[in-house]
Amino acid sequence: MTKYLSIPITILVASVLFSSCVSNKKFTALQTQHQDLGELYQKGQVELAESRSRVKSLEDQLEQERKTNATLREALARLQSTLDNSISQNTQGNVNISKLVDEINASNKYIQHLVNTKNKSDSLNMVLTNNLTRSLSREELKDVDVQVLKGVVYISLSDNMLYKSGSYEISDQAGETLSKIAKIIQDYKDYDVLIEGNTDSDPISKPNIRNNWDLSTLRASSVVQALQNNYGVDPKRLTAGGRGEFNPIANNGTPEGKSRNRRTQIIITPKLDQFMELIDKAPEETEVPAEL
Repeated sequence: MTKYLSIPITILVASVLFSSCVSNKKFTALQTQHQDLGELYQKGQVELAESRSRVKSLEDQLEQERKTNATLREALARLQSTLDNSISQNTQGNVNISKLVDEINASNKYIQHLVNTKNKSDSLNMVLTNNLTRSLSREELKDVDVQVLKGVVYISLSDNMLYKSGSYEISDQAGETLSKIAKIIQDYKDYDVLIEGNTDSDPISKPNIRNNWDLSTLRASSVVQALQNNYGVDPKRLTAGGRGEFNPIANNGTPEGKSRNRRTQIIITPKLDQFMELIDKAPEETEVPAEL
């Protein structure tokens, strides 16, 4: 009798063990799924923050555009008021009025030319910024800040990523990031590039570096030479400069502030001769005759 009872009990134990095994597998699968969803959520939060930052930058640029357009409208209104006053004061000065109308028309054309040029420059800057941001990895974006301020593109690089500790020699880690920036610079050949070094307020103690002026300038020079020698950027477009500790963007009283102040900026601007050409195209001012 005992022999026959042992068989069902064995089957029952096996069934319980099998059921437990299946439950553990489901639990493990649910745990994995939960972890995947958590990682996806975190990724979504990072991308949302990045999108909000870009939207804020676009809103700031739009506000700047509105201010510029308001200034141009005021200038046009003043010119129109001058014409209206001249016509109301004297109806006999037809020749002078005609001349004044021509001058106003010329001024209006010049203003419109400035507006069109600025709009084109702003559009190119936005494309440049977007292309650069998309080319950088998420890790690189932690050490690279890209902004457009008053029509100028600023690429700020942290010294932790760019240089060997306490040195002006460029680290191996920075090579890939600089190559991506160099490609953008090469694509926009009508822009000049200023490399500007900045330090915190801590004095430097190196036998071959006198002070932070030297360190910031040497670091900027290292980036210029890397862009020229390693990535083929035309040296005629490049300028190296150092501002030492005298251009801080944060408080040097904290480690975090010092870290932000230790940076090298790559500043991309339209060439100066293009601005001079616009000035040369401005209509000459002439005196309004007294009889008007």
